[in-house]
Amino acid sequence: MAVATFPHMNEYSPAFRMILEELGHEVIMPLRPSKRTLTLGSSFGPEFACIPLKILLGTYLEAIEKGANLIVTSGGVGPCRAGLYASMHKEILRSLGHDIDMVVFEPIRHKPLDLLKSVHRLNVARLMPWQLFDLLYRAWQMISYLDQLEHLLHWTRPRELKPGTADAIYRAGVDSLCKERSLKGITSRGRQAVAEMKAIPIDKDADPLKIGIVGEIYVVIEPAANLDIERILGELGVEVHRSIFLTGWTKENVVKEGHRVKAGMVARPYLGEMVGGHGQESIGHTILYAREGLDGVVQLAPFTCIPEIVAKSILPAVSRDFDIPVISFFLDEQTGEAGFRTRLEAFVDLLARRRSRKRQEKQPA
Repeated sequence: MAVATFPHMNEYSPAFRMILEELGHEVIMPLRPSKRTLTLGSSFGPEFACIPLKILLGTYLEAIEKGANLIVTSGGVGPCRAGLYASMHKEILRSLGHDIDMVVFEPIRHKPLDLLKSVHRLNVARLMPWQLFDLLYRAWQMISYLDQLEHLLHWTRPRELKPGTADAIYRAGVDSLCKERSLKGITSRGRQAVAEMKAIPIDKDADPLKIGIVGEIYVVIEPAANLDIERILGELGVEVHRSIFLTGWTKENVVKEGHRVKAGMVARPYLGEMVGGHGQESIGHTILYAREGLDGVVQLAPFTCIPEIVAKSILPAVSRDFDIPVISFFLDEQTGEAGFRTRLEAFVDLLARRRSRKRQEKQPA
């Protein structure tokens, strides 16, 4: 029997585990990435590879230590190295003596037949089509509630009367939701968790700074890759607006719609070509955040990420034209949390003083 594992990404692991287990696999849950994870990946991965490749490699090695022999992951398209991650990981693992099988899910709009082949290959339980639909729908509902809870967490953190309440209720809600497998249970637990998040006592007069986060998908979504930036900003009294959630990313890769498509369109005057990854969208989301009245934008990217390097070279013009401050962080295994937090604190302080000055200028003499 294949013993499967997959990349760790935020809180979505239980949904992926449910899918693989009901398809008939034993599952090794990926550990939340740690310093050991990154050290493993950095030791055996190419020196100038980006941090997602190294974290994923370390994650796979940790799962292999526990008996995993099948990796289920995603692919990619366009001029970005992410589409080659699976092939590189497979070659590196085999060079280390690990006989690993790998199933790669390519974006459905680009390679629909490959997706069906991958599902058939994983379906060792031989679920019928309607059973597969039911399984995927339940997983989708779980992921949708997880994203709802995280949206609420970002909104509530800078407004809660008792610091830490939102994080505690969020954690309890996620844990409760992820124990369910039936649609009824997922729906019930999800609604309950959302209701509890909405019931947290808040300062109704609070007017927190609002900062958008743009950049490469893995470092934007995975806290271990971005030094938990959303928590840090929340503790600094900032309402976070994140450009990428798994539900939105999935919709945009199944059908051509959503915020990413809109971001690509508004970015065209500055970058008319798809440069891979989320480079074009980083520019577009920054423009959209400026139009929505956000106070600033943080760009997150792996060190050596070409699409985000292209975006970074254009963002100063966007910042000037749309009057929105932007700060960029390029992250790797050498990035220190203390320096990272210091730069964030300085940026938040700048935005607070900037907002105060602009409001004073609008007051009648």
